[in-house]
Amino acid sequence: MTVLSSSPSSANATACCSGTPRPPRRGGARTTRSGVLMLVLAMTLTAFGVGCSDGSETITESDGTEPVGFNKEVTMPIEAVTTTVISPGAEPRSPLRRTLEPGISQQVTLTTDHHIEQQINQQPLRDISPPSITIPLTALSGADGVELTVGNVTSPDPAMAKALAPADGSRVGIDVSDVGAITALKLSPKPSTSDAARAALEQSFYQAVYQSIAFPAEAVGVGAVWTVRQPVSGSVPLEQVTTCTLTARDGNDLTIELNVVQTPKSTVWHLPNEAGQLEIVDYLMHGTGTIAVDLDLPLPVSGTVEVGGNQTYRDPRSAVTLRQSLRTEVQWGA
Repeated sequence: MTVLSSSPSSANATACCSGTPRPPRRGGARTTRSGVLMLVLAMTLTAFGVGCSDGSETITESDGTEPVGFNKEVTMPIEAVTTTVISPGAEPRSPLRRTLEPGISQQVTLTTDHHIEQQINQQPLRDISPPSITIPLTALSGADGVELTVGNVTSPDPAMAKALAPADGSRVGIDVSDVGAITALKLSPKPSTSDAARAALEQSFYQAVYQSIAFPAEAVGVGAVWTVRQPVSGSVPLEQVTTCTLTARDGNDLTIELNVVQTPKSTVWHLPNEAGQLEIVDYLMHGTGTIAVDLDLPLPVSGTVEVGGNQTYRDPRSAVTLRQSLRTEVQWGA
C-alpha cells in the first residue's frame, strides 16, 4: 500500500522540530544520537501519519508556487479488510449491504481531533498536537463510487482556519466494496489549497477511513458480533482489529458499537531513509465508539470513535527513551 506522507521533508522537519542540525561525525556515520533524536522529534509516531507540530507552528499563505502533485488527483489505496463473524445474532438475520443507487446525496460533517504529548527521557512533557478540524461534506453516489465535496472547513486554530478556507470545493472520491469497506481515497484539492491545508485534510480522511465499518458476508441479526482485521500503514505498521456489535436495527438504520485494538507488527521501528531504528518497548492503543449507519446512504449518519494509548520507544545506541501519549477522535454528525 502506498499512502501519501503528510510529514514534512527532512529539511523542513528538522527546522520545525529540532532547530539547527549538528554536522555529521567524521567517518561518514549516517546516524548519530542527536540525529536519531531530531528525526524522532520530526515525526509523529502514529498510525495516521500526522506530521511534525509543536503547537506553535506558523502556517503561511501560499506564495503561488505549485508543490509536487498540486491540484492533481492523488489516489491513496487502503489496505484490504478481513471480516469474521463471532456470533450471528438473533433472528431475523439478513446480509448488511449498502444499497447505493446513483444520485443518492447526503450531507454530513466530519470532525477529527488528534492529541499528542511526548517526552524524551526526563525532559518536560511537550504537547505537539495538530489543530482539530471540522469538514462539512456533501456525498453523491455514482456508478463507480462516491464523490465527496468539501465545504467550509473550520478549525479552532486561527492560522489553520485561514489556511483551510481556500479548500472549499475540493473533491474526494471513495471506492467502496460490496461489504462497505473503503478501498481507496482519491483526493483532488482546489488549486488555491496550501500544502498545510492539504496535509490536514489528508490526515483527517485517513483517520476517518481506518475507523470506518466493513460488514460481514454472512447474514446477521441484532446482537451480532464480528471482527474486522486490517493492516494500517504509517510510521509504525500496525494490525488493527475492530470488534463490531450490531446493537440495534430499524430497517436500514443500524447502530453499531466498536472496540478497536492496534498492535505493532514488529518490535523494531526502522526509521526512514536508513536513519537507524528504534526499539518498540511498549505499545498499547485501544479505543471504543458507536456509529449510526443508514444503508441507503454512503457515509455514517452520526457517531464517535476514540482511539488512544501510550507508546515507548528506545534508541538502542544510547540511553534515550521517547514516551508518547496519543488520542485520536473521529466524529460524524449533522
